[in-house]
Amino acid sequence: MTALDRLHKAAVVPVVVLDDAADAVPTAKALLAGGVDVMEITFRTAAAAESIEAVARECPEMFVGAGTVITLDQCRDAVARGAKFIVSPGFNKEVVTWCIAHDIGVTPGCVTPTEIMEAMACGLKVVKFFPANVYGGLTAMKALSGPFGGVKFIPTGGVNEKNLGEYLSVPFIHAVGGSWLCAKADIAAHNFEKITALCREARQIAGRS
Repeated sequence: MTALDRLHKAAVVPVVVLDDAADAVPTAKALLAGGVDVMEITFRTAAAAESIEAVARECPEMFVGAGTVITLDQCRDAVARGAKFIVSPGFNKEVVTWCIAHDIGVTPGCVTPTEIMEAMACGLKVVKFFPANVYGGLTAMKALSGPFGGVKFIPTGGVNEKNLGEYLSVPFIHAVGGSWLCAKADIAAHNFEKITALCREARQIAGRS
């Protein structure tokens, strides 16, 4: 099963922002308890690389990836630490080509026809759509799926339990990403039972519980 297959099967990809690497494994275990076996740890904090390494080492059943990857150095570091897939907020050809060459799943952010064509030229069929709520949400992706019928989207930004079902009901959505499943405040407060409950709810909405 490829990285993109794992993301599709999971339906929801938690976007996890960790300020303390010590919280990485407990968060991963909370997600797993809720039926979610993928997580995107973002490079928005200094704890990202260490967090990825901890999850890869201590929770092998978790399919851990790196998000907010902006540079090739971040990409290489993340993969060296155990990241199985790379997510970027925008299209960076250097990052994309490196991931393809090293058989690492990659979903760059693409919201315009030009960016989508750049991704397709690299052989990609799944892209991130971020921030989805700013760039037109489902309406925009439906319009883009016309000329780019072979491309599927992973929208992130503004997706939550209220609109999750609507997003997953259309054929051009590969999966959805979101931070509502494990908010920074809940992680910091070690409110892991809430994280597990939100994951179970999301899986039920997705029809994959």
